[in-house]
Amino acid sequence: MSLTQGFTTDRFAGVRDVLEASLATGGDVGASISIRHHDELVVDIWGGQADVSNDVPWRDDTLVNVWSTTKTMTFLCALLLLDRGLLDFDAPVATYWPEFAANGKSGVLVRHLLAHTAGLSGFETKIQPEELADWELCVSALAAQEPWWEPGTQSGYHAVTQGYLIGEVVRRITGVSIGTFFRTEFAEPLDADFFIGLPASEEDRVSLVIAPPLPDMSSLDNDSILVRSLTSPPLDGSAPHQRWWRAAEIPAANGHGNARSVALLQSIITNRGEAMGRRFLRPETVDRVFRTEIEGPDLVLALPMRFGGAGYGLGNETVPLGPNACFWGGFGGSIIVMDQESGLTISYMMNKMQVGLVGDTRGFVIVLAALAALAD
Repeated sequence: MSLTQGFTTDRFAGVRDVLEASLATGGDVGASISIRHHDELVVDIWGGQADVSNDVPWRDDTLVNVWSTTKTMTFLCALLLLDRGLLDFDAPVATYWPEFAANGKSGVLVRHLLAHTAGLSGFETKIQPEELADWELCVSALAAQEPWWEPGTQSGYHAVTQGYLIGEVVRRITGVSIGTFFRTEFAEPLDADFFIGLPASEEDRVSLVIAPPLPDMSSLDNDSILVRSLTSPPLDGSAPHQRWWRAAEIPAANGHGNARSVALLQSIITNRGEAMGRRFLRPETVDRVFRTEIEGPDLVLALPMRFGGAGYGLGNETVPLGPNACFWGGFGGSIIVMDQESGLTISYMMNKMQVGLVGDTRGFVIVLAALAALAD
């Protein structure tokens, strides 16, 4: 008996086998995979349980918190403003947000926010998780804060703060929240089932994430950038179980969607600015994605990273992607890959979280299966 529903083309049938195996062995509890080849949907499958305790199956329209995969939606918003000439990635952030210049940040550029090099990878003010729902409190705290290292010199993953930083720049330019801007400019035109700030009307479709065991950080230096970043505020994976989290706009971490919607939206990057026959960005704007902004060991992820000029991760020795491919993933395992050379947009969203901050091996096995299918 099949553990999955949905369809694949014959060529990509092997991707279903990967998800079937993961569900059968308990690697996944509930998940969805969507793959687009250029502008054609070639895989759209889902399976498992959205709610094990109540025996609720994962449906074709199930939504889940995708954590940092949300960041790719903020990148689209920034790229659209760049495309329209309203935002200059090489300009100081204070050009758009004057208060941000405080405490030595007048030289911090917009591209530093996108590439995690702004030195604001956590909150200096000890805010509580629930206070992440208070937009003004969060952006005011970051505007007043002194960078933790010299901006532009090194990346340090801005796991939660990046969304407020980019989001406030978007708000200052457009006059609306980034959740609203994303919805009107991308989600609604594509009829894409993705939300930054989940309406109460969609609550019955949510699969609550299954939080992972947290790594032991007791042996680490509490004053290190890594520990300060990941504990300000501390998030253990249970926050999405609270309505305040789902309703808020936390644009680096609380987007709700599924593999189908994420693949559709991010196919704009794969297709150099187009999706579903509609142009959103000029090709030269999308090219900015693949310009290396920073490369080297990340102060927070403790891994070698290469970030492009619009925030996406690019291939390096640990992530073997081609020169015109980019990716990002979320806490617990979600992942999205855009490969212009192959024309593939590969999306995997799930509810059972593993420990990794930006994806885990489940997603990469799916990526390898998709690339192998195209090579056959």
